[in-house]
Amino acid sequence: MEIIYKGKTKNVLQENGKTYLKFKDDMTGTDGVFDTGGNEVAGSIEGAGHECLKVSKFFFEKIMDKGIKTHYVSADLDENLMEVEKAVPFGKGLEVITRFKAVGSFMRRYGLYAKEGQELPLYTEITLKDDEHDDPLITKEGLVALNILTAEEYDKIVELNKKISQIIKDILAEYGLELYDIKLEYGKLEGSDEIVLIDEVSGGNMRAYKDGKYVEPLEVSKYLGI
Repeated sequence: MEIIYKGKTKNVLQENGKTYLKFKDDMTGTDGVFDTGGNEVAGSIEGAGHECLKVSKFFFEKIMDKGIKTHYVSADLDENLMEVEKAVPFGKGLEVITRFKAVGSFMRRYGLYAKEGQELPLYTEITLKDDEHDDPLITKEGLVALNILTAEEYDKIVELNKKISQIIKDILAEYGLELYDIKLEYGKLEGSDEIVLIDEVSGGNMRAYKDGKYVEPLEVSKYLGI
């Protein structure tokens, strides 16, 4: 397989006209401390890539069972490979964050007004994937002004993201987990204007709790029974 892009936690590969994501055991963080929202590789944990792919496979298939299109095609858990339809990100990539409760960076920014853990039903934020500038928040107007999205594309992404995030929250609830927030990515299928969910949907994308206690990203699969 030919590597066409090297990422921090995944590589993009191609073979015989097909596109694959290769999940690695590298984990992001800062100064050697693991943090799923980190902008650099902090080290590796054996089996991390397998866990991320396993959970991603689970959620992509559940989402597609609801009739929602994604870039997911299939997964090879033995090889840590996920076959995907080739998709084009918006700009150099956007992260769409859905918050159900006020925690983490939301509290760091808005702690003057927010209370820890207060309800924020389907509150949506969009950040630019930009390690150098710590993934800055950007508004709808900013995205349109910079020609990253049209106003119509923004509205479609937010609507689709709320639907998908609620599906994931409801699925986690079936397994006794509560979703506080989740980060997802979207793009257009190559040669199409269709906007779909891309990248991964793993424990590293979300902040989930069990009986008020934070569940580590690599532990999510245990609660899902996969």
